[in-house]
Amino acid sequence: MAAISCTLLVDDDDTTNFLNQALLRRMAISDTVLVAGNGQEALDLLHTHCELSDSPTCPALILLDMKMPLMNGFEFLKAYAQRPERQNPTVVIIMLTTSLHLHDVAQMKGLPIAGYLTKPLPATNSSRYCKTTSASLRRINNGPLP
Repeated sequence: MAAISCTLLVDDDDTTNFLNQALLRRMAISDTVLVAGNGQEALDLLHTHCELSDSPTCPALILLDMKMPLMNGFEFLKAYAQRPERQNPTVVIIMLTTSLHLHDVAQMKGLPIAGYLTKPLPATNSSRYCKTTSASLRRINNGPLP
């Protein structure tokens, strides 16, 4: 049994989603991995899978790309904050980015996220963080994750 029952990957890059999905499964981080190509698809999946708050396919972890077409990570967070699914305080959101520009990092400050990871996901850091997060479900102060 994995540390997290369900994870939602939100990224517009199919290759990134494939690799992250394989990594999460290989490292036994998540039993179920849902994939959305943009923020709107993610909201639709959450609506479908989280009608019942104790559903095993309602994500406990959301790995959210910062920059996507149609609805980016920032727009997703704004829309998600208004949704009934957000009432579940145990959902952890981690922003994914290829950018470490100061402007992009500054934009993440104050967001309702646990922190951020750079892509591609490094196996050691991702595994350690996801497992720790699933165990404690605590908020980290928007810094880079270990």
